[in-house]
Amino acid sequence: MAVTSPAPVRPEKPVAQGFPRRLWASTVGKKAVMAVTGAILFGYLLAHMIGNLTIFFGDIDGYGVFLRRLLAPVLGYGGLVWVIRAVLVLAVVLHMTAAIQLARRSARARPVGYAKRPRAQGGYAARTMRWGGVIIALFVGYHLLDLTAGVLNPHGVDGQIHANVVADFRHWYVVAAYTLAVVALGFHLRHGLWSGLRSLGRAPSRSAAAALVVALVITIGFLSVPYAVLFGIVR
Repeated sequence: MAVTSPAPVRPEKPVAQGFPRRLWASTVGKKAVMAVTGAILFGYLLAHMIGNLTIFFGDIDGYGVFLRRLLAPVLGYGGLVWVIRAVLVLAVVLHMTAAIQLARRSARARPVGYAKRPRAQGGYAARTMRWGGVIIALFVGYHLLDLTAGVLNPHGVDGQIHANVVADFRHWYVVAAYTLAVVALGFHLRHGLWSGLRSLGRAPSRSAAAALVVALVITIGFLSVPYAVLFGIVR
């Protein structure tokens, strides 16, 4: 009786991956995504802070109208604002996803913890990046429902930015929550900028000093408005 040998198993051909997928799969690619999305978010924060400060020097309601009129013939009234929001949401999702995946990849590469954990580079900011990110994410959700949608704002009238801001920050507990989130953002920025400057080859001392100055400017800029309202400087 003849014995039939099993047919040879042919190895499966590797599935070709495009450049974006290969980039995302690599550690270097994830760090690049974090750097690019971080730069986008930093640019938005800087522009947003400058826009907030118009409450001291001009008509912040007019500034809001100006933003909504930009590219209105092409995108419609307020269309550019929605495009910016979509880009920001995508940047935040990619930034957080890359950060989480890099942290898990690092943990898998070192399954046994250090006998004595060395002090983290970047000090307190480096050790609080995770909780800082959680605080910022929660606050962004609240901030959108408050000053963007107006659902949680005591005044909550679309287009009346000045009145909405004053109605919000006359309450100390709103200012306290805002302060917590902005301080967390400051630490997050400091560490992110420090890491980015180090990656570009800057000296550690200069990187730390530059990151600290920028983080302080952003933090003070954002906190100046709520405290000005709370203490009656802006009415």
